[in-house]
Amino acid sequence: MPVLAKVLIQSKFAEGAQTTQYTSVAARTIIDKFTATNTGGSNVSLSVNMVPTGNAPGASNLVVDARVLAPDETYTFPEITGHILDPGNFISTIASAATSLVIRASGREIT
Repeated sequence: MPVLAKVLIQSKFAEGAQTTQYTSVAARTIIDKFTATNTGGSNVSLSVNMVPTGNAPGASNLVVDARVLAPDETYTFPEITGHILDPGNFISTIASAATSLVIRASGREIT
């Protein structure tokens, strides 16, 4: 079983609409790190879903519900670290304001 350490989500602004950020394709993925940094001037929240194949983001797969980040705050989301995504599962996020939160994730794909 080859293991590939990789960036799952390149640094980017989290969108203000529910958006798929990473899909595990043909591999099992272990999430090692997920961060968000508020680069804006006011509080902004981020919600994170880990969605099983064939489902849509919703209350049943919400892992982080509206975590508020203050201006210049970075949060490392320990609620997500160590979770496993099976092939076809995906990470989806929604921010309360677009272009304020920079997100990034890294992990391991096991094929």
